[in-house]
Amino acid sequence: MIDRRRLLLTATAGAGLAASGAAFAAPRDADAELDALLQGWFDRDVEQSPETATNLGLDRGERAGLSGKLTDYSQSAWRDQRAQAVERQRVFRAFGGPDDLSEAGKVNHAVAAFRLETAATGAGFDYGSTLGGGRMGPYVVNQLTGAYFTVPDFLDNQHRVEDRDGADAFLSRLSAFGPAVDAETVRINADAGKGVIPPDFVLDLTMGQLRALHGQSSADMAMVRSLERKASAVGLSGYGERAARLVETEVKPALARQIEAFEALRPRAVHDAGVTRVLPQGEAFYAHALKHWTTTTLTADEIHAIGLEQVAEISADIDAILKAQGMTQGTVGQRIDALNKDPAQLYAETDEAKAQLIADLNRQVQALEPLLPRLFGHLPRAGVEVRRVPPAIEAGAPGGYYQGPPLDGSRPGAYYINLREAKNWPRFALPTLTYHEASPGHHLQVALQRENTGLPQYRRANGFSAYNEGWALYAEAVAADDLDVYATDPLGRVGFLMSYLFRAVRLVVDTGMHAKGWSREQAVDYMVASGAKPVGAANSEINRYASMPGQACAYKIGHTVIARLRDEQSRRAAAFDLRAFHDQVLANGSVPLAVLERLIRGY
Repeated sequence: MIDRRRLLLTATAGAGLAASGAAFAAPRDADAELDALLQGWFDRDVEQSPETATNLGLDRGERAGLSGKLTDYSQSAWRDQRAQAVERQRVFRAFGGPDDLSEAGKVNHAVAAFRLETAATGAGFDYGSTLGGGRMGPYVVNQLTGAYFTVPDFLDNQHRVEDRDGADAFLSRLSAFGPAVDAETVRINADAGKGVIPPDFVLDLTMGQLRALHGQSSADMAMVRSLERKASAVGLSGYGERAARLVETEVKPALARQIEAFEALRPRAVHDAGVTRVLPQGEAFYAHALKHWTTTTLTADEIHAIGLEQVAEISADIDAILKAQGMTQGTVGQRIDALNKDPAQLYAETDEAKAQLIADLNRQVQALEPLLPRLFGHLPRAGVEVRRVPPAIEAGAPGGYYQGPPLDGSRPGAYYINLREAKNWPRFALPTLTYHEASPGHHLQVALQRENTGLPQYRRANGFSAYNEGWALYAEAVAADDLDVYATDPLGRVGFLMSYLFRAVRLVVDTGMHAKGWSREQAVDYMVASGAKPVGAANSEINRYASMPGQACAYKIGHTVIARLRDEQSRRAAAFDLRAFHDQVLANGSVPLAVLERLIRGY
């Protein structure tokens, strides 16, 4: 069984954490020294990433100047960041071990140890974005990331326009957009000189999105309309026209240059997606990616085996439900495919129907709220809204993603769903996605962490994909099993199990492509045959794993660890308190999985 597998351990991440929950006195100066060191680094990171400052609500007061800037995307900045990662690791090691720290200090130390170690390892790769944070991967610009992808969405949804200063800051950022694109174009060409070129299908997707943005009327761009609307709301005029001129004269020429760079590289691109076969230091890169994303030392072979086992187990559970509903013919994948295509399960491919889908999901979020106190002693103050992924980027964007509220709570959380093809979201599968992205999933966890003033600021703001995604996947089961939301909806439970099947399939196909020689098409075929996704969605998913190797493994590995910890605690305790367990898992915010294991086993 899965629970008997060696699921962890990252020794560095867990080192020094006590195995018991008993607190003991520790010199206050050691805690203060570590806190000053880590807070100082966090402050510098915020200065280096003005978008992060805005996202967290930290571009105010002394940092107000950041609200008119973008991150430095240049090659020299990348070299400086790599050197910085190595130097921070040296300084942290000189700080010493956690023996003189309080229990809270030990957690801060363990979290920092993992983050710094993986960043320093990533600094050894002279290409891509390998230091952690964001969308770590081998290609600077692809269908999922790059200034062309992130900046318009950021300006539309996160940049505040509360007065003339905010409107002027928007224009300042818009002026920095073109240079950011050009800086990334320089890096694209530099990486290509080292043999790092995205696969042909990734290039085609990326160029398609670049051309779509470049070809759009400047005045009609969502970010331009957003500025005009926000400025008008505070009594300002003319900002839309000024923004459109900047786009036309500065941004679009830079986009054209990036398109030309990719067109020149296209003849050199290969179709092979496996990073271990096409990248310099490919095997080491994939090992680093798996450690970064899963926060474990699991190998590709181990993850692949876990995936195969869980695919078999979950498929058997789905098979039993489908048979009980009279669906007995064909494989599990074939029966799920038929369910996915059932007209009764589909929203129409119209803007009106897609608006209705968003409204339905927002009602679902509201309906669950009164049930949450049964299972959680602490709930976030910030609300959450369901929104559509902007159509301009939906071709390459993931199926859904969450955007947390800022530290000051001035903006609600938001979960975005990609409605490029509404048929990818049959009705029976949508509730589970909402429980994953909103509450009790990402929103409940991230908003609680950002509102937790008992944590230092650098811990409230940061996170680890394996914990965050693992919690969100675990939360789907909380809704399904503990809140019994599918008591009278067997197909809804199939949708829940399909979500788990999908994440287990991810373990198989990601490691299959990047470690076992699978082609892109083999990975797509496996995902479709399993029933995890229809062919259109499967193609998008596999394209994503080609650009972000290892990331897709974070979900099911994280979930498996959290579920196993719950099972352990329920068997150990004479009177297991599920609310207390949830509060304990959430109390320290997002941490590496080895740290979480030690914390929970110590209670």
